[in-house]
Amino acid sequence: MAKKSSDYFGLGRLVSIILAIIPFTAWILGVVIRFQEGKIVAGIIRIFGGWLIWLLDLIFMIKDTRICRLLNI
Repeated sequence: MAKKSSDYFGLGRLVSIILAIIPFTAWILGVVIRFQEGKIVAGIIRIFGGWLIWLLDLIFMIKDTRICRLLNI
């Protein structure tokens, strides 16, 4: 059986959606994930503009269980 992956550290779908609903946790986790992936520039941009991307993250998390990947720098 293949392991289901999600963008919030492999957490379950329901937990990931709950974390995405809360703006502060979605912002913090988005920054941490960008740095973890080695995308430093995207992480820095996410620090200052993360609140603008929060709604997209929420929609993508509910729809695809993935966070928005606007910045793949």
